[in-house]
Amino acid sequence: MKHALRRTRRVLAAAVGLGLAAALTACSDDAAGDGSVLVGLITKTETNPFFVKMKEGAQEAASEHGVTLQSFAGDYDGDNATQVQAVENLIASGADGILITPNDSAAIVPVLEQAAAAGIMVIALDTPTEPADAVDATFATDNFLAGELIGEWAQKRFEAEGVEPRVAMLDLNPNQIAVDVARNQGFLQGLGVDIADENQIGDEDDPRIVGHDVTDGAEEGGRTAMENLLQRDPDLNLVYTINEPAAAGAHEALKAAGKADDVVIVSVDGGCPGVENVESGVIGATAMQFPLKMASMGVDAVVEFAESGQTPDPDTGLDFVDTGVELITDEDIEGLESQDSAWGLENCWG
Repeated sequence: MKHALRRTRRVLAAAVGLGLAAALTACSDDAAGDGSVLVGLITKTETNPFFVKMKEGAQEAASEHGVTLQSFAGDYDGDNATQVQAVENLIASGADGILITPNDSAAIVPVLEQAAAAGIMVIALDTPTEPADAVDATFATDNFLAGELIGEWAQKRFEAEGVEPRVAMLDLNPNQIAVDVARNQGFLQGLGVDIADENQIGDEDDPRIVGHDVTDGAEEGGRTAMENLLQRDPDLNLVYTINEPAAAGAHEALKAAGKADDVVIVSVDGGCPGVENVESGVIGATAMQFPLKMASMGVDAVVEFAESGQTPDPDTGLDFVDTGVELITDEDIEGLESQDSAWGLENCWG
């Protein structure tokens, strides 16, 4: 009954909103099916390789199922307005499901509620909404575990060498979004640092932590943040970065300071350029996530919903569907399962 009601509302919304659908042009028909199922994909940007891979996964799954995919993206990371417009367009088009990586986890919620009222299933990919239950399901990396894996790797490596780590923390931005917090706090826990509040960056009280700075997840930001923290403590020897572009920037700053060979960098992402940096020794270890899998699973879920009205259940003990994470390093640590960079290059962002 619930599914029938949602489907009726979806059809009515499509009829009412045809004019809006015609007016908006920020989408493309990436996979044209038989018209029976329409899936919308809305990513944060079109330029970030992570979201390019996500779009690729959605296209492949849509083609396999013979359904129609329309894709949209924000104009820049943080662009909520364009994502809102994309959701409105998909409501008007009578979409069966929307897959979205929110640019603003809270501000996007009202329009997603409109989509739900129109009978559309909404799935968050990679980044949860706030609150998390504003969507039918979330498919994402266990970001706390991703951070924990690289933290444990670093802790064991430094312990084996009898060296105490002095840690620079290169985070995302001052907003402390869920992904940023989870990776940061997971890393600290893996390293053996007592974290005061699991939901708060920077409140730990441990002399091994040199300090925190933000990078905007970009190479330039990583370089600047690394320069700032080197000024604070030129003897730091371990760097955590929110992602691999920030790690690349940190490495450039360390190299310019003549310290690249004395500092270990760990990160999260598992993109092909990042895995290449593991292979070359720029990054000691990274945690690989799987955006292609996230998007393809999302399309599968929309097709299932269209056929049966069923929505995905979260994994046991989590409030999301875990799409997996792998530790990638060429420095094996006893007792810690990992894959090497050769495996990583074959599977990066798969």
